[in-house]
Amino acid sequence: MENVWNAALWPQFGAALDMLENAIAACPATLWTERVWPHPPEAASPPDPDDDPLPERFSEFWYVAYHALLWTDAYLTGDLHSFTPPAPLSLAEMDSSSPQPAQPYTPAEAREYLAYVRQKGRAALDELSSERAGQPFEFPWEPGKPISYLELQLYNLRHVQEHAAQLALFLGQRAVPEVPDWVMWTQEDPNRE
Repeated sequence: MENVWNAALWPQFGAALDMLENAIAACPATLWTERVWPHPPEAASPPDPDDDPLPERFSEFWYVAYHALLWTDAYLTGDLHSFTPPAPLSLAEMDSSSPQPAQPYTPAEAREYLAYVRQKGRAALDELSSERAGQPFEFPWEPGKPISYLELQLYNLRHVQEHAAQLALFLGQRAVPEVPDWVMWTQEDPNRE
């Protein structure tokens, strides 16, 4: 792929991961299992069986971080059918027949997974070729609407940033002293060190 794309993608993608890592690191133990946003109230009518219900812990801080990392990892793979996260993580969120984790993943496990995802992301984006960038990807929930692997990574970056911002806002609303700040580009960018 063109050098200009490779040089631009990782610093911004890495910055989004840095912001997620900063939010995870700033979260005190007392807030790790607190809800980032309220769970939807119970519906007055029975749920539609075709609706995919949210996992019970979906809105807890640890789960939002896990969700962001799991999907970042999956999208970097570029093939949801062959994707498997490293142990002890599970595909619970991606497969409704899998049980949700019995206990929240710890901050240490989240940061370890983030380091794994960061290494995978940097390699994938630094080595991104025109051929790989153009490979089609199709979301299972959007059949018949393929996008390129390159567009998938832009989508991926936006997804990480969305959840990093949600977590940072949650911490700020609770007056956490080390509220994460904006990261302009990753600290791992050798062009800016």
